[in-house]
Amino acid sequence: MAGHKIERITENIKRELTAILRELKDPRLTHNLISIVKVTVTNDLSYCKIYISAIDGEEQAKEAVLLLNSASGFIKRELARRLDLRKIPELNFCATDSLSYSENITKILNGLKGGH
Repeated sequence: MAGHKIERITENIKRELTAILRELKDPRLTHNLISIVKVTVTNDLSYCKIYISAIDGEEQAKEAVLLLNSASGFIKRELARRLDLRKIPELNFCATDSLSYSENITKILNGLKGGH
């Protein structure tokens, strides 16, 4: 499959997943401020890896990932309902600490600015 088509499908999946996560009613998820950092899809659309980050840190992200992976069947059905794809990939949520990583980089850069 052409690279630009996979990119477009990946962006569509990310957009719809973001909307689905906002609509989920599970209180264990709604009190965590989580965001989708990155979505990757295999070329044959078999698998989709969704990287989740939480404002409260990686532990909260890991907790959210457990809940999302257990609800992946429901989320996949919602995705199928919203997207016009022949095949909906298997969803695999995983935690990432990219928010704390980027926060650390920002602190370092601000420290460099202050020194000059």
